[in-house]
Amino acid sequence: MTQDHEDAHADRRPDALREAAETMRAVRDRCVWTQQIDHRELVPYLIEESSELVDAVETGDRAELREELGDLLWQVLFHAEIASRDGDDPFDIDDVARGLTEKMIRRHPHVFAGEIAETPDQVLVLWNAAKAAEKHQRTSVLDGVSTHMPSLALAQKMLGKARQVDALPDGAPPDAVAPNGVAPRDEAELGDALLALVAQARARGWDAERALRERLRTLDRQIRDAEVG
Repeated sequence: MTQDHEDAHADRRPDALREAAETMRAVRDRCVWTQQIDHRELVPYLIEESSELVDAVETGDRAELREELGDLLWQVLFHAEIASRDGDDPFDIDDVARGLTEKMIRRHPHVFAGEIAETPDQVLVLWNAAKAAEKHQRTSVLDGVSTHMPSLALAQKMLGKARQVDALPDGAPPDAVAPNGVAPRDEAELGDALLALVAQARARGWDAERALRERLRTLDRQIRDAEVG
């Protein structure tokens, strides 16, 4: 088959994303369960599907990865379809996609606007500059950081923000050692160290999740104090 024939065949194929969006619309119209769901009630399903996608990525199961990406896409289409019917501020999946495209073009000036970025660090500088211009109304590096993130992910995010404003002294706590007094050498040993800490907490009747959350609240105050002082 020549390239021209392949292109012509591709032109005749239905738009799979558009078809998925139309399927979502039909389900919203005709399914009594789907009709009564709102954004907030969908949140647990979004979290569940996101977690299942992470599992598929980490296990390396390609068939599962493809399926879970589809399930997560369905959540995006679901939220967009609900939003399209809002009486005060409607938007649909096309608005979502258009906004995403415009944002990604702005944040990749080295791809679309003639800027030069030859290393990942240079790309990050351009990305952060574009993001700062978009979010100029923000007053703290913590603005936009979701406190609904899992605690460990939130801790990693907040430590990065703390470094931006020198809210932590060098070596504490990012360079802390494991319970056995030896710093982990790789992610496997880090996992062992984290599990050992949780085991110690459990043995003492402590809540490891709450302990980290409380420490992150303190870190939040340290970051905000550093920004103003």
